[in-house]
Amino acid sequence: MSKSMWQGVIPAITTPFAEDGAVDHAFLARHALWQVEAGCTGVVPFGSLGEGATLSFAEKIAIVRTLVAALGDRAPVIPGIAALATDEAVRLARACEAEGARGLMVLPPYAYSTDWREMGAHVRAVVAATGLPVLLYNNPLAYRTDFAPEQIVDLAAEFPQIEAVKESSGDLRRFAAIQALAGDRLVLMTGIDDAIVEGIAMGATGWIAGQVNAYPAESVALFERARAGGYAAAKDLYDWFLPILRLDTGPKFVQLIKLTQQCVGWGSERVRAPRLVLDGAERAAALQVIEHAIATRPGTAR
Repeated sequence: MSKSMWQGVIPAITTPFAEDGAVDHAFLARHALWQVEAGCTGVVPFGSLGEGATLSFAEKIAIVRTLVAALGDRAPVIPGIAALATDEAVRLARACEAEGARGLMVLPPYAYSTDWREMGAHVRAVVAATGLPVLLYNNPLAYRTDFAPEQIVDLAAEFPQIEAVKESSGDLRRFAAIQALAGDRLVLMTGIDDAIVEGIAMGATGWIAGQVNAYPAESVALFERARAGGYAAAKDLYDWFLPILRLDTGPKFVQLIKLTQQCVGWGSERVRAPRLVLDGAERAAALQVIEHAIATRPGTAR
C-alpha cells in the first residue's frame, strides 16, 4: 500500500463558473496547474468547497476529465464522492476511476444522516465499487454524520484500500484516538484551514485545503514550516494567514473563498444557486479581511 498520495497540501479545488453558469473548464485547468506548480500534491474536485451538491453527474465527470488531462502524471485527481443515493455514489466512483482519477475522497450521503449501520453500509458500497485508494472524510458539522475513531478503524481493517482519513470534526483529540487504535495504518489529514498547524502537531501529514485556491505558495510554505519546526517555525506566517484561513470555517465559506480568489486575480466569485454572492455589510466585512491580507502579504512565502 502506497500512502504517498496523502501527503502535503491538496486543494479542495473550487468549481469555476462562466457568466452563463456553465463550468469554466479552461480556467479550471489553468487553476489546477497553478496549484501544482506552487507545490501542491494533488487536487480534490467537487467536495463541499467545489459545490459538488449543485453539480450534475455529467458535470462531475467532465470536471475529472479536464483535470486529468491538465495534470497528467504531475499530480493525482482525487474526486469527492457523495450523492443523495448510494447507487449514484457507486456509479460516480466507477465513472471517476474510468476517467483516470487516482484516488477517491468518500463522503457520507448529502442529505440523509442516520445510524452507523446505514452509514457504514453506504461507505462499504462505495469503497467496494472500485480498486482506487480511498480517503475517508469525517465532517460531522457539514454532513451530520460522525464517524467515530473505532468505526473508521473497523472500516480500514475491512478494506485495505482505505489508506487515509480526513478528520474535520474540529476535535483535535480525534487524531490521537485514531492513532491509538490504528498506529500508522492510516494517514491522518485535516480539512480545517485555521487548525492546520495544530493538526500537524497531532500527526496530520496532509491538508485538504481551502484558501490554497487563492494562496497556494503561502499554503505550501505554512505546511512545510509547521511540519519542519512546529508552531514556532510557522508562527509569523500563520499570524498573517489566520484571518484569511478563518473564512474557510463558516456557512458561506464557498462564497468567501471564491471572493478571495477574485481579489487576488485568480478566479471569479460566481457561485451556483442556492448560493448567492455576498453583499452588503457581510461583503464589506469580508473585503476588509481580504484586502488587509493582500496589503500585508509577505514578500516571500518561503
